[in-house]
Amino acid sequence: MTYRRFVPVWVSFLLLTFLTAPIVARTPSESAFKKLQSLAGKWEGKDAHGRAAKTSFDVLASGTAVMEKLEASGMEEMVTLYSVDRDGIALVHYCPANNQPRMLVVPSSGDVKELSFDYQGAGNLASPSTGHQHHLVLRFEDDNHITETWTWREGDKDTPMVFHFSRKKN
Repeated sequence: MTYRRFVPVWVSFLLLTFLTAPIVARTPSESAFKKLQSLAGKWEGKDAHGRAAKTSFDVLASGTAVMEKLEASGMEEMVTLYSVDRDGIALVHYCPANNQPRMLVVPSSGDVKELSFDYQGAGNLASPSTGHQHHLVLRFEDDNHITETWTWREGDKDTPMVFHFSRKKN
């Protein structure tokens, strides 16, 4: 009789443990995406020339996308959407130049310090030599500091744009 009462308690305990356990990323891309999600909020900083810049990250669509809005001195707002794409993280960059570069990174480990996105193609790009964002390196300095290095490609010339951001205190 005691055994019958114990089984439902034991099953309930296992079920409760399973349902309340933290969700752990299973792949390097999931770990990297969780790192991107952790950037949610507002950030402020400077570019390599000391001019003011700000960015913000919002987690959207039930956690399946992260949207970044970057505003740099002398430039119009740029919007970038990040999402998991199989074993990688894809981004689409909506540029004031009216083109939409697509980039991809395939993280090799779960311990993400940097994401280096490579150009995969673009929407609304007249030719590969037309000016467009071609590469992004997103470096996680610590929980409150990131560095973004965007590479603008026009013709055969690459021009890096570096931004150093700190998490804005509420």
